[in-house]
Amino acid sequence: MDYIAIDIGASSGRLIHAHFTGPGGYDMNEIHRFKNGFHFKEGRECWDIHHLVKEILQGLEKAKQLGIAECYVGIDTWGVDYCLIDEQGDLLSEAVSYRDKRTQAAMQDFEKKLPLDKLYKKTGIQIQPFNTVFQLLKENKEYLDKADKLLLIPDYLGYIFTGAVMMEQTNASTMQLLNLETRQWDTEILSSVNVKTELLPPIVASGKILGKLQQEKFKSYDLPEATFITVASHDTASAVVGTPGKGEDWAYISSGTWSLIGMELSEGISTVEAFEANFTNEWGIDGSIRFLKNIMGMWLIQEVARAQDYQYSYAELSELATKETAFQQFIDVNDSRFLNPEDMIEELQNYCRETQQTVPETPGQIARCIYDNLALCYAVELENLEKITGRKIKKLHIVGGGSNNSLLNQITANTCNLTVEAGPGEATAVGNLMVQMIATEGYSNLAAAREDIRNSSVLKLFQPQHTQKEYEAVEKYKKMTRG
Repeated sequence: MDYIAIDIGASSGRLIHAHFTGPGGYDMNEIHRFKNGFHFKEGRECWDIHHLVKEILQGLEKAKQLGIAECYVGIDTWGVDYCLIDEQGDLLSEAVSYRDKRTQAAMQDFEKKLPLDKLYKKTGIQIQPFNTVFQLLKENKEYLDKADKLLLIPDYLGYIFTGAVMMEQTNASTMQLLNLETRQWDTEILSSVNVKTELLPPIVASGKILGKLQQEKFKSYDLPEATFITVASHDTASAVVGTPGKGEDWAYISSGTWSLIGMELSEGISTVEAFEANFTNEWGIDGSIRFLKNIMGMWLIQEVARAQDYQYSYAELSELATKETAFQQFIDVNDSRFLNPEDMIEELQNYCRETQQTVPETPGQIARCIYDNLALCYAVELENLEKITGRKIKKLHIVGGGSNNSLLNQITANTCNLTVEAGPGEATAVGNLMVQMIATEGYSNLAAAREDIRNSSVLKLFQPQHTQKEYEAVEKYKKMTRG
């Protein structure tokens, strides 16, 4: 049986094929990869949805050329961003990126309608300026009035290919519009942003059949007979599915453009402590909760590489960083100034000047500054995670593209004083595929799928080398970020 994961992140997308021969056996290979990114259009930072559709079709056509005549397909992307369609099903405007500046003052404006602590208590979702609830507050009223339905990015892509209008729950939970207890749209929150319930499509669980690929819409492409499945369509949800954890004493970092650090829980936590630490309760598969914290992540090093016109690869930046002295700067990596600066290098350097620290100058110093402070942030948030959940963490799984960075993995093991198990690097695609396989009875449950992930992946262990130096650095980072 053949499966294809369409996994699209903020900077790139890929189609991963898996041939499943039964429990204990599946082969994976990448069949198509393409770039993604937002562009400035009509005063906004927007995603090129038409580009994504075209690249997916080209990838599916490649699958057919490789001899894949029939397959199952699942789509995952980032969260919170959406498309508005009219009654004819046409796109009303470009999909605005969460990094656009339109929501800069949205939280303050929203709080005049509903206190943020009450918003958190209702939803369990972290307070971030880019959340869908704040985007809707700043949405063009003309578009909202004309819109028949709002679809998140993976749901819109699924609609384009199958004609089915729905919203998958793991991604829907990121919008901060769903009530954590009732698992339904919260009418008070919707009223606060002048959105009617009718704008939002039915919510469906992960692992449901969405529909067949509408071949007649894409006659210029030679495509396989494809059946689309609603996977865990938020990429972090898929990455958590693809994490080979066992028992209840592990935490994860899904390390990509963002670093998502958290635990898999059976119940949400929306206490005052969770609110003050800004942890979120996003939904996972099988009724689980992804209790996690957003950290700026590899976006920092991605933007540094871009600011240098990609003169150095990520591997070269990591190698240069190994030659630099540790903990020379202390940076709040989650400061909003790093969300979308004109020049990340200049922003980091200005931060150091303003806080009277040594300014990193060389590529190696800048990279080391980023890796050290990401690891320090991980250590602080893992400590918060243990306090809020009351659970002791014994192992940290790092998955996603960032799991390939051995330097960051070792610094993380050292600062967190935990064994780090790194891999799989393609955890999001793996999780996407596993949900498809569970839905079609390839696996009986998630535990069985994770066992095969563990047996089929190359995993690397990093043992902690925690000394007084790491302890003092963590304490200094705490003091700096907590004022």
